[in-house]
Amino acid sequence: MNEHTNYSLLFCTFVPQNEIVCSYMQIDVKHAPDYIFESSWEVCNKVGGIYTVLSTKAKTLQKLYKDHIIFIGPNIWKKQKSPWFIPDSQLFSEWTVFAKRNQNLDIEIGRWDVPGKPIVFLVNFDKFFEKRDDIYAQMWMDFGVDSIFGYGDYHDSCMFAYSVGVVIESFYHFHKLEASNVIAHFNEWQMGMGALYLKKNVPKVATLFTTHATTVGRSIAGNNLPLYDHLKGYNGDQMARQLNVVSKHSVEKKTALNVDCFTTVSDITAQECTQLLQRHPDVVTPNGFEKDFIPKGNAHKLARKKARQKLTEVAEALLGHPVHKDALLIATSGRYEYKNKGIDVFIDAINSLRKMSQLSKDVIAFIMVPAWIKGPKPDLMEKMKNGDKNHSESVVKSCPYVTHELVEPEHDSIINQLKRLGFCNSENERVKTIFVPSYLNGDDGIFNMPYYDLLIGMDLTVFPSYYEPWGYTPHESLAFSVPTITSTLAGFGTWVKKMGDVPGLSDGVEVVHRDDFNHVEAAQEIAEIIYDFSLKSVEQIKILCNSANLLSDQADWAHFIEFYQEAYFKALHNSFVRLSKPYKLRNE
Repeated sequence: MNEHTNYSLLFCTFVPQNEIVCSYMQIDVKHAPDYIFESSWEVCNKVGGIYTVLSTKAKTLQKLYKDHIIFIGPNIWKKQKSPWFIPDSQLFSEWTVFAKRNQNLDIEIGRWDVPGKPIVFLVNFDKFFEKRDDIYAQMWMDFGVDSIFGYGDYHDSCMFAYSVGVVIESFYHFHKLEASNVIAHFNEWQMGMGALYLKKNVPKVATLFTTHATTVGRSIAGNNLPLYDHLKGYNGDQMARQLNVVSKHSVEKKTALNVDCFTTVSDITAQECTQLLQRHPDVVTPNGFEKDFIPKGNAHKLARKKARQKLTEVAEALLGHPVHKDALLIATSGRYEYKNKGIDVFIDAINSLRKMSQLSKDVIAFIMVPAWIKGPKPDLMEKMKNGDKNHSESVVKSCPYVTHELVEPEHDSIINQLKRLGFCNSENERVKTIFVPSYLNGDDGIFNMPYYDLLIGMDLTVFPSYYEPWGYTPHESLAFSVPTITSTLAGFGTWVKKMGDVPGLSDGVEVVHRDDFNHVEAAQEIAEIIYDFSLKSVEQIKILCNSANLLSDQADWAHFIEFYQEAYFKALHNSFVRLSKPYKLRNE
């Protein structure tokens, strides 16, 4: 990999005004990585969107770097093994024995059970808590990271990140990689201390840091403060104090300022980083998707039929009356962030739709958002188990729109809004709403099918996000040939606009304009789009579905991996420049 031949590479530089400056540069192949270590709290740990990013990217990286791409995740599985981890004690066995015996590092090695099956290190970081205060003090002295106000997940995250730095250092020296090009890639603020540790202790390792959403930006949006109109007026440090996220912001900002290459996932988040972290990303690395597992042809038709049958069965059992066979099935889904994910706008859009007297087709709107639940509704589960051929009355008359029992339904934002708007799911209403507050992992007790196996049965999805650095949910919908609605405040939405979005759903997606204050207008526009969709013929919908799939092809990893390769080149180049200068840690 280190033969010194040159070749041309097109570099695209993203600047704050949403412009892209492209130029051809002669790149020496000495800038190509020999080893890449990528770490995240979500390696072999399915928590959120970053799991999707890494697990779907793995196949492409494995193809390119052949077991020299190594993912590092937390070994938090005490009573059972991670269901996504395949142990392999033969991999790097000499090193793991050495690291355990001489450095007290507890590392399990195997492969990630995802396409590509890359090598994975799972690290037990418990022992680092013994010297947590010393670690924090050193981070303060070296980089100015303020951990005094850390709470909750801050401590677990930082101790894991620090342990990752130590593990990479151990592997690096044991395998004598001093003459190799090594990149250590860290995702989100949770991993910041690992990057900082390596900068000080193994400066020859090129560091790369990706923020998928800034701590302060997410907090501003989550606290109902106007993020976008006032962005240029916000000071990141000041807002971190105001919103009580000082320590998370501190480690995130210091990491961004100190790494060799800083990236984020969309143009809209790049603006956020520039203002709140005071460093503009070197590269924007949009999130791709791996589509190989999605059924095609007749298999797709059968999977869609099965999903629609299950969705309809649950709806009929819950509602207590039959659902018309040509009913329009629509959905929103994602993390339970009521405003940030646009759940509030979705509910208001459905409310506007049900007031449209001209609507001539039944609509079942699913809100698939995990919440705090006790479990499936026993009566509903019994009806699903035995079959409800006679469509007996609704399971719970007082709340006929939720499939699982919530722990504190009186405090649930979705339930309260549905009640306030008078949703009752009566048989004479065209529009019904069903709240699914359980993780759809295949054993929720009602559907007993994974989310993707249900998504394929939808006619249309809606994700009108207010704060969404990328937006995998609309991206996934397109990949499953389901037309979707997203917003201009989602990173995926801005990418679609850049690709030349056309009005309406003719390209499979509609990007609705959203800003700090147009909630009502956005909801009304979405209602009208759904209504227009309900009027389309079967053939017209087939065309839209095909368009959705074609657009998703342009957003797969085969297209987006080049941005990561650019980031690797820049990280290595900047590390060479850094090493040629007097050594300095940035703690200002």
